[in-house]
Amino acid sequence: MDYCTKAPSALSLADRDWTRHAISILEADGKRSADTHMVKPDFPGLAGIDIYFKDESTHPTGSLKHRLARSLFLYGICNGRIRKGTTLVEASSGSTAVSEAYFARLLGLPFIAVMPESTSQQKIQAIECFGGRCHFVQHAGEIYAAAQTLVDEAGGYYLDQFTHAERATDWRGNNNIAESIFRQLSGEPHPIPEWVVMSAGTGGTSATIGRFIRYRNLDTHLCVVDVEGSAFYDAWQSGDLSTTARGSRIEGIGRPRVEPSFIPGVIDEMIRIPDAASIAAAHVLSDRLFRRVGGSTGTNFMGILCMASLMRQRGQTGSLVTLICDSGDRYATTYYNDDWLKAQDINIDAWRSRIETFLDTGEGALL
Repeated sequence: MDYCTKAPSALSLADRDWTRHAISILEADGKRSADTHMVKPDFPGLAGIDIYFKDESTHPTGSLKHRLARSLFLYGICNGRIRKGTTLVEASSGSTAVSEAYFARLLGLPFIAVMPESTSQQKIQAIECFGGRCHFVQHAGEIYAAAQTLVDEAGGYYLDQFTHAERATDWRGNNNIAESIFRQLSGEPHPIPEWVVMSAGTGGTSATIGRFIRYRNLDTHLCVVDVEGSAFYDAWQSGDLSTTARGSRIEGIGRPRVEPSFIPGVIDEMIRIPDAASIAAAHVLSDRLFRRVGGSTGTNFMGILCMASLMRQRGQTGSLVTLICDSGDRYATTYYNDDWLKAQDINIDAWRSRIETFLDTGEGALL
């Protein structure tokens, strides 16, 4: 056979044409989205310590997961796994699936989200509004097998955020979230933060930030905050990545198993935050920002306060950075609902008082 004169098949040409068109759509969406804001609230009791929140809730799909979803789509397309008509499936607790449903609609692809029955109604409605379909399982640990079964039945592609998150994002730069944080801080009084605090869901964002800090040789430490019912904290402490747990009540973070995208070696410190403290911190921050933030943001905020307390004990000044992961409006029926809190046996009053006192006076123990 004369390979030099063999023409590409009509199918391969059509695939390449679709790929070019799909990537141009994703690039155009990225260009329409300005970078997210860096918010700097004033906390009277923490003089000398500047706290910054990178507000990822302002993305078109309302959360940090918008960045990840775009990266996962590009990863699948450029690896030849996502083509015209491919059915896409994801295992998710909500926010990633919302963003993926958005991108699937942009590209005209069918999308199925596999999630626990406990996922907030607001997230479910958002997925369906973007044209996605929701498939429910009873327990968080069942999402992986259910997603793979749906992929096999449809002959589709498993986006698999928990495996691909750390590899789909270019951690060296290319406008990833770490590069954006440090660029936005460059004109601040303390441009190199003492700590970046990040909760872990897939582990992909903490992996990106930790790798970037090392790659750029920065004097910044990474603290990952974990939640009740998550396997990450115990696995990081013991080094046993086969650790399992029951799963988390804080949507979007904490997993019943150690996900492949969780990279323990880039983490300097981990803290486990009680669920009542996470939710109380979300309420306090919401009051001070005059808008609601989600539960994972509350976890981040509690971690920031722990690091601020540590800095005060050491007589340090400087800056701390974390993320507003998504809006609290998605959790009106859960974290901001008294009946839900009571049903979960969560009382946030004592934690609220403790957090408020620390923010106003800098005094008092946190954890």
